[in-house]
Amino acid sequence: MLGLVLNCVVLWMTVYLDAAARQLRAQGYPVREEDMARLSPFVSRYLGVHGAYSFLLPELAPGAIRSLRDPDAPDVDDDEI
Repeated sequence: MLGLVLNCVVLWMTVYLDAAARQLRAQGYPVREEDMARLSPFVSRYLGVHGAYSFLLPELAPGAIRSLRDPDAPDVDDDEI
């Protein structure tokens, strides 16, 4: 069961890493392919074997993802999520 959950989290992180890279490119930031090749969905403070995860999803259109975080917005504590 843990393997299935881990695979789902890795897929989720991969989708959002790709979305972030596409958004950066669209905004004119240089996103190099050699940097993209070294990205990993495992490198995140939000992943942990003993973590508590919420699987409540917002209402989205089929195939849509949540908006990416605004890098200029103040950080939100994990307790506020």
